[in-house]
Amino acid sequence: MFGLDSSIFWFVFAVTLFAGFVKGAVGFAMPMIMMSAFASVLPPKLALAALILPTLVTNVMQAGRQGMGAALGSVRRYRWHIAMVAIFILVSAAFITAVPQSLMYLLLGIPIVAFAIWQLSGRPMVLPIHHARRAEIITGIIGGLYGGISGIWGPPLIVYLLSVGAPKAEQMRVQGVVFLMGAVVLTFAHLGSGVLNAQTLPLSAVLVVPGVVGMIVGLRVHDRLDVAQFRRWTLVLLVFSGLNLVRRGLELLAG
Repeated sequence: MFGLDSSIFWFVFAVTLFAGFVKGAVGFAMPMIMMSAFASVLPPKLALAALILPTLVTNVMQAGRQGMGAALGSVRRYRWHIAMVAIFILVSAAFITAVPQSLMYLLLGIPIVAFAIWQLSGRPMVLPIHHARRAEIITGIIGGLYGGISGIWGPPLIVYLLSVGAPKAEQMRVQGVVFLMGAVVLTFAHLGSGVLNAQTLPLSAVLVVPGVVGMIVGLRVHDRLDVAQFRRWTLVLLVFSGLNLVRRGLELLAG
């Protein structure tokens, strides 16, 4: 199926369903879960290509859930972060073919593990911010540079939103808006880089289905249940997934 063994395809399908569910429930972690799991069975560039369209479509759902007016307000308020993410995704995407597989696994795994462990420790990811615009720009640059290579640019945004004390509903909406803007840029960047092409595009397109189904179910969980415990187990999963990426990167580096 789509150039994959059937068992690998259904594994990728199931991971996307679960990742969409997590995104709907907690507002983030979809590309982290997908990339962590996909990279264990797919080449890194195919893993990145596969997550692009499901991420794009589910971010449209998340960003627009409270209406276009609220979404556009978030765009205006966080325009500097969005602009930096967009610009630096384009910059880093151009270099993806030059990144060795071992380094890519390490660049994916180490930040994921660090992010998840920090969250699990119970310490808030809050930075002392004296110049909000400067912090907004810096976190956008970091997110964009990392996002073009890995498809993951959320953690710097989450740190920034927590640091400025964004309310829960606003944080969920802003994450969707910024993730959507980044996903649009990522899609076009990797159409240009060749990562998203005639061979990889069909797989990414079919994975939109489980991503959307999972997102719909996850949003219902988000509205009705206590998300804190579920989020904790999601972070535990991310720790193990990230450690697996680090292990593979070190193996390739040693070999």
